[in-house]
Amino acid sequence: MASDKIVITGAAGLLGQNLIRCLKLHGFSNIVAIDKHVENTSTLQQLHSDITIIRADLACDDGWQHALANADVVVCGHGQIGGVKPELFERNNILATRRLLEAARREHVGYLVHISSAAVRSMAVNPYSESKKMQEAVVKGYEFHTVILRPTLMFGRFDRKNLGWIARFMRSVPVFPIPGDGRYARQPLYVRDFCEIIRTCIERRICGEYNISGLTKIDYIDLIRTIRTTLQLPTPIIKIPYRAFKLLLKIYALINRNPPFTDYQLDAFTTQEEFEVIDWPGIFGVKPTPLDVAIGETFLDPHYA
Repeated sequence: MASDKIVITGAAGLLGQNLIRCLKLHGFSNIVAIDKHVENTSTLQQLHSDITIIRADLACDDGWQHALANADVVVCGHGQIGGVKPELFERNNILATRRLLEAARREHVGYLVHISSAAVRSMAVNPYSESKKMQEAVVKGYEFHTVILRPTLMFGRFDRKNLGWIARFMRSVPVFPIPGDGRYARQPLYVRDFCEIIRTCIERRICGEYNISGLTKIDYIDLIRTIRTTLQLPTPIIKIPYRAFKLLLKIYALINRNPPFTDYQLDAFTTQEEFEVIDWPGIFGVKPTPLDVAIGETFLDPHYA
């Protein structure tokens, strides 16, 4: 119901920013947003001054727990995606989730939407995928009415990491490097479509586990070309041998303590695998946005951030 109190963690990131907009468009107004990122929460405050916004680190701060009182729904959307320190994945994907669920249990929250990742079904083994597997196990250990959603690579407005970072990088360099031949298939998922799925789950209290993959398979090099065409950039694309590319990432990680792309992400990104595609448009009643249209909306939106 639109009167439900909804608490969203990781609320100032790619998913949270778009989910809040989606929920408000469908009449939800009793929204509590929790995030620890200073700049992103400031942006969220500017865009949505009519909701409750709490800046807090779930893994160590206290005081935010009271916000779960009388909550009908918790959307567990926080998480560590990149980085070079394994302890950050333990802290932000596992410890923070335990603390959130303990608070939700004390407040008798009725329904949980857990945002997992397709990485838990991936052949790649890295700190992100392993911590997301453990995070799912933590969630399943609590007796909530729960839906677990596993999206593939997401993109859209407020994408500061994945395709958003690629677009900004492409605008700033004379040539755009790609590892190997670029012929590894991706299944990008438009975040606005995923938000509509979450909204449907909240309205219908859907439970279970669902793998939510982008419906269009596209090779990485073709995805880069699509972005370049959309942005109308002349940037040449050059292919760099995989090992050389990985070495450059390791060197960059020595300079930048928080690199936007790491060598283990490269391994995962170039792994040849295909994720399950279910009939999520039929299951959740969501009309999928064609990939070219979604990329255009993402990067040509005058309000893109």
